[in-house]
Formats: sequence, C-alpha cells, structure tokens
Amino acid sequence: MKIMKLTPKKVKDYPWYLQPFFWNQRRKYGAVLDAALLWARVPKLFGAVAFLYGVIDRKSSPIRPALRSLVTVKVSQINGCAFCVDINSATLLKRGVSSAKVEALQTWRDSDLFNEMERAALEYAETVTRSDLQVDDACMDRLKQYFDEDAIVDLTGLIAFQNMSSKFNSALGVPSQGFCQIPRLPSS
Repeated sequence: MKIMKLTPKKVKDYPWYLQPFFWNQRRKYGAVLDAALLWARVPKLFGAVAFLYGVIDRKSSPIRPALRSLVTVKVSQINGCAFCVDINSATLLKRGVSSAKVEALQTWRDSDLFNEMERAALEYAETVTRSDLQVDDACMDRLKQYFDEDAIVDLTGLIAFQNMSSKFNSALGVPSQGFCQIPRLPSS
C-alpha cells in the first residue's frame, strides 16, 4: 500500500466551515477522502477547488456524465494517480458504464466497446494531458464532429481540472481508498 508523503490532520482539526464538505463526503463515499484532507490544509484553496469541481461536474454540462467520467479516468491513468483512477472508476460504474468498458479504458484504441464520440473525446484527453503531444487540426476536426465549441471548452476545462487533481494527488502519494475493485493495468 502506498503511503502519503504528507500527513492529513484529523477532520476535527480543520475549520468549522469545511466540516459540511467532509460530512457530504462521508455521506456520498462512506469516508472522508484522503485527497480532500490534504487540499484542506489550505482551506481557501480547498474551497476554491471544491467550487471549481462543482461547476465542472454540474448537471447542465453539455458533456454527458458517463463521458465526463471516462475522460477523468483516462487522464488519471495517464498521470498515474491511483486515488483518482479508483474514485473516478467507481463513479463511472455508478453512471451506468459496464465493468468491461471500465477495464478496457486503459487500451481503448484496441477495443470495440467505445463509440466514435467517446474515441474523439479520449483522443483529445490524451493529447491535452501528454506533454509530448499537441492538439492538431485533425484531432480538433474529429472532436467538432460531436461537440460544439462551448462543449469543447467544457471538455477542455474538465481535462485541465483532472490533470491538476491527479497530478496533485500523485505527487503527494494519495493512495486508492478502495472504491472500485476492478483490476487496473499499469498506466501507459
């Protein structure tokens, strides 16, 4: 089991105004998230990140929930964030995606489980995430077949947020909390 590089404080030691966030996490996940306890060491930063996540994962997003989760798991895999892969895979399953599809996400290019819209979004997520790649006209043209410009901005914001989150958690060694028990291959 991976050990975090920093020690979270006890929930009771955080400011009172963060307690509702922790209560909600207990209600939703059955536990306070280790990542949240690290972000919360700087309460204003935690509040801003929580607010941004709420805006990105809103019900009115033009990107449907299952596709948002596919993208967040893929970005998390690329960035090697065990915590993010775990929690986002669990969310993906709750959003109605089959376990076979979750398992195939690591090698999505070789799987017939993904439709063309998902392939365009996953290609874009990989291209934005990997520093050795650039979004070219062909990639953008494939994306525009399925998403209007506002949706592309929304998708790009989601990818950028997940990169920030998974890099933060990976750098600080936030371990998986056991939300999703699907076997995962090492990231590519």
